Amino acid sequence: MEVSALLVAGVIVAVIAVFTVMRAVRIVPQARARNVERLGRYRRTLRPGLNLVIPYIDRVYPVIDLREQVVSFRPQPVITEDNLVVEIDTVLYFQVTDPRAAAYEIADFLQGVEQLTVTTLRNVVGSMDLEKTLTSRDTINNQLRGVLDDATGKWGLRVNRVEIKAIDPPQSIKDAMEKQMRAERDKRAAILGAEGQRQSQILTAEGDKQSAVLRAEGNRTAAILKAEGQSQAIDEVFQAVHRNDPDPKLLAYQYMQMLPQLAQGQGSTFWVIPSEVTSALQGVSRAFSEVLPQSPATRETPAEDKATAQAATDAAQAAEAAAEALADAAEADTGPRPLSDGRQGAPDPE
Repeated sequence: MEVSALLVAGVIVAVIAVFTVMRAVRIVPQARARNVERLGRYRRTLRPGLNLVIPYIDRVYPVIDLREQVVSFRPQPVITEDNLVVEIDTVLYFQVTDPRAAAYEIADFLQGVEQLTVTTLRNVVGSMDLEKTLTSRDTINNQLRGVLDDATGKWGLRVNRVEIKAIDPPQSIKDAMEKQMRAERDKRAAILGAEGQRQSQILTAEGDKQSAVLRAEGNRTAAILKAEGQSQAIDEVFQAVHRNDPDPKLLAYQYMQMLPQLAQGQGSTFWVIPSEVTSALQGVSRAFSEVLPQSPATRETPAEDKATAQAATDAAQAAEAAAEALADAAEADTGPRPLSDGRQGAPDPE
């Protein structure tokens, strides 16, 4: 019995010894820290690695993470300057720099950071209207980070960044903003369409202008060339007439050849033949009826002489017939009757 009691006591002592050794040795991971209290008073902070403490006297607190932490807070209602309630969701990036201050300066530093973020956010956003709040996220983030970093410094924390994850205005404001954006897009589309139409009309007008200018220049050049051609033709005819020095008989003969063409016109139902024409035709008939002196060459070809004489006789007879017809027409026509003012008037239809 005594042996069994001693064996049990030895086992108990061994277990207690092992437990005591285990409590005396503490291993802290990298980037972690643990605070130690001795008899209820802060003693020291255990660093990463193997650490020895006095069992049953030193109290080791839970591990404090020294890495940068990310905390997302639930959306908080915030009132803007224009009395609109918006839901703002924030994300906080912070790091514990002093494990002792984080454990003893505040009971729960995460809750403290959350509440400080909400109050600071309401203070910052409360001085802005909705439009400025939606477009000034960087300004809000910088102000929040500055206030939180100053306030949490004594807690052993360092706030690295504060980001606004979402800003949700009321549904009615969302609908109004959507309508406004749609109206702005329609306005820009209408402006762009009007600008395009205006530019198209300007280009079309410029094209018509250039076309009209080129067409007018072409017509002017054509008219100038045509006038120059007519001027040269008239000049050539005039010079040819003066070079050949035609007599009145030739001019009368040319006029007689133009009479059929004048008669074929639509407005040629009544036309007047000057008396000079009849005298000229008589002169032409006399010219053809006169016998020209024969040259030696003519005397040598009696057959040709006879044909030429016959043609001249026929031409003279035709000229005499035309002259007589024109004379008869001139005598049958009633001459113009003088008016009271001395001008020649048309004959009386009666």
